[in-house]
Amino acid sequence: MKYIQSLRAKIGRDLIMLPSVAAVISDAEGRLLLQRKGQGEGWSLPAGAVELGETPQQAVAREVLEETGLTVIEAEILGVFGGKDFRYVYPNGDQVEYFVVLFRCLTMGEPGGFTDPETVRLKYTPFNEMPRLAVPYPMELLFPDGR
Repeated sequence: MKYIQSLRAKIGRDLIMLPSVAAVISDAEGRLLLQRKGQGEGWSLPAGAVELGETPQQAVAREVLEETGLTVIEAEILGVFGGKDFRYVYPNGDQVEYFVVLFRCLTMGEPGGFTDPETVRLKYTPFNEMPRLAVPYPMELLFPDGR
């Protein structure tokens, strides 16, 4: 995060491309784990920026642990996304265009015990109660069995 903070100190709130990762984590019932972020950001997948010197696999494992308390034991790439549809403006005005590697993650443990101060709540969500996320991940990747 220090890298992003140093970039922001130099360019302000202007649009930047942000290499990032996101995790698709499902329970035995096929519900998707979502993270509620504070400061008006709403619901999202566990996700975050790739730090300098970090591989995407390392980044997704770190982000999942920080944001959910779960340990990733396996991560499979589902897809890589970007472009205008993956632009986002944070409540503070920072603009990003995510270049995101989406992973299906097999995890160990129970959600909770997260250390990320942005996380305010976690919940498993069924397909029919899925809220709108900030970026348009393909639903067939989030819920591969269509439920």
